[in-house]
Amino acid sequence: MDEGFDIPPPEGMNDDEMDFADEAAVLKVGEEKEIGREGLKKKLVKEGEGWDTPENGDEVEVHYTGTLLDGTKFDSSRDRGTPFKFTLGQGQVIKGWDQGIKTMKKGENAIFTIPPELAYGESGSHPTIPPNATLQFDVELLSWVSVKDICKDGGIFKKILAEGEKWEKPKDLDEVFVKYEAWLEDGTVVSKSDGVEFTVKDGHFCPALAKSVKTMKKGEKVLLMVKPQYGFGEKGKPASGDEGAVPPNATLQISLELVSWKTVSEVTDDKKVIKKILKEGEGYDHPNDGSVVKVKLIGKLQDGTVFVRKGHDDGEELFEFKMDDEQVIDGLDRGVMTMKKGEVALLTIAPEYAFGPSESQQDLAVVPSNSTVCYELELVSFEKEKESWDMNTQEKIEAAGKKKEEGNALFKASKYAKASKRYEKAAKCIEYDSSFGEEEKRQAKALKITCNLNNAACKLKLREYKEAEKLCTKVLELDGRNVKALYRRAQAYINLADLDLAEFDIKKALEIDPDNRDVKLEYKTLKEKVKEYNKKDARFYSNMFAKMNKLESHDINKAATKEAETAA
Repeated sequence: MDEGFDIPPPEGMNDDEMDFADEAAVLKVGEEKEIGREGLKKKLVKEGEGWDTPENGDEVEVHYTGTLLDGTKFDSSRDRGTPFKFTLGQGQVIKGWDQGIKTMKKGENAIFTIPPELAYGESGSHPTIPPNATLQFDVELLSWVSVKDICKDGGIFKKILAEGEKWEKPKDLDEVFVKYEAWLEDGTVVSKSDGVEFTVKDGHFCPALAKSVKTMKKGEKVLLMVKPQYGFGEKGKPASGDEGAVPPNATLQISLELVSWKTVSEVTDDKKVIKKILKEGEGYDHPNDGSVVKVKLIGKLQDGTVFVRKGHDDGEELFEFKMDDEQVIDGLDRGVMTMKKGEVALLTIAPEYAFGPSESQQDLAVVPSNSTVCYELELVSFEKEKESWDMNTQEKIEAAGKKKEEGNALFKASKYAKASKRYEKAAKCIEYDSSFGEEEKRQAKALKITCNLNNAACKLKLREYKEAEKLCTKVLELDGRNVKALYRRAQAYINLADLDLAEFDIKKALEIDPDNRDVKLEYKTLKEKVKEYNKKDARFYSNMFAKMNKLESHDINKAATKEAETAA
């Protein structure tokens, strides 16, 4: 066991400390520059790798040669053939080193000129360094091991023993697979596992494991020093099974390796469709609305009953469906939309996004009403629907017309949210028409007006009144005398309690079409709303004045009583 664990100082800087790394980042080979404001100078001899530099608390390893300004050598790790190791920012070396080395990258070679105030000062270091000596150090940063105060309160210190892969780190919902060993300060092992899986937010063994894995990359190995607040606190833990007892207020050391994890994400904002990635897919592309996808899938109830299985048996065709076309349940649609080619995932879908309150007969079994279902599926391939920017002018107009008709069918079926999406896609196809010919512009304008008007009707049904108002305004920018746009915007204004604006739109609509029955009915609704608001205002002010009169009467009576008492 590696028990060497120097604790870095608390977060923040001392009075004489500064962040020097950025100042040195612009140095070129052969260039010398002052670092900070205390006379420390750095000359770059050889560039290092990457961008990272060590921080206070990190254990650094260097080779160096120290000389006086006249060239007299007084020390060299190179001559000894052994690199020098120390913990940065803990006063284990002279201040010039602490300040200078934190500006270096791995493999970098630099010469530091260090004034006496940042070296050995007035006393020097007998017999090799005289008083008030300015020193030069030729330093090569070989490597460092990071030590992080991961909770920023001194409760868990993490030393990285082996770097991990890529940049991703687990989140609360993810399921991690780790190896670990925990021991007390006297070396007594209290817990060990060669492989255990747990959900990050649920944790395992002690709180420190969950806190730490969220800071780690795949394959990373670390040594943790865990104070009692992230271990077992004042009570400790009795021995149980293969685990030893942890005394009260015990500090633990834990070696931890993050072997792998399964990403778990919430597909819907209400957390009713959850996806767990069992195997990562290829690239970055996902299916879009209208994509034709091919999948292998197994659908199960929560008790394990398989109700559908497609694409798994020899010679069986893959299951193919079109996205966002109501060919599968909504949760399956939404889940597949987040997948990459080749990805294997487990979807857990609540009844609202599955088969709902009705019983449903599927291929292999009946899905009972209000069932949460699970699908294990592989996205084998997908062919994306052509995006508008890949279409020529005529294709854009045809695509907009098709989406509009799909929206109309969905609206008639009272599926207003899905209809709204179709109208939005239709309008987007013809949003930019600068390259259109005159006839094409005329067609596009008519489609824009129809799609935005129909979408406004959807938004009114969905009670998204602000969005309805915006869509009607778009129509009126194209056609200022459009009665339907004025009528629907007035409806939105009434529901937003902007009654003056609603009246303005209704009056304008009636000027254009005095016999429009719908507009007349809406005007009647508006007048009733105005009366209702006036009554509310009257009651409010009546109550307010009654209270004021009551208070005034009370004050007069109080004053009269006081006056009578004084007279008596």
